[in-house]
Amino acid sequence: MEHIQYYRPAGVVTDPPIDTVSLPHDLRHLRRKLLHLSNGGMVMLDLKEAVMFHHGDRLILDNGDTIEIHAAPEKLYEINARDARHLVEIAWHLGNRHLSVQIEEDRILILRDHVIRGMLEGLGAKVYDVEEPFQPARGAHSHGHDHGHVHGPGCNHD
Repeated sequence: MEHIQYYRPAGVVTDPPIDTVSLPHDLRHLRRKLLHLSNGGMVMLDLKEAVMFHHGDRLILDNGDTIEIHAAPEKLYEINARDARHLVEIAWHLGNRHLSVQIEEDRILILRDHVIRGMLEGLGAKVYDVEEPFQPARGAHSHGHDHGHVHGPGCNHD
């Protein structure tokens, strides 16, 4: 079984991956884990520190081949507001509850929670059930790519 000790963020590697691994948001924060690939194979991820992986990130095999991380579809709420100001108010309420949110120009996505749905509807938001990949914004105290270190062969900035 191959071991993976290096990764690259999405967009850095342009060659096609040899395989993919599809994971929901809460399973993409990894340091050491046996990963089951889409083709049925397995690899052991063994990093020096935990990383919050994002859709399109690449795991680097010893021979230079890559495996691409895919954000798996998840059961989410799509939240729509009356206007931009209302969307900001809704985002504030969600942030005040320390929820993971994916904020887009005209909507917010969160993991489904019927109590939060009731609160959102009480605030005047339109809430819809959707199933799609979830990529929440990184928090101020998150770790991973946002600390600027990408590890692996050819890494010139350590």
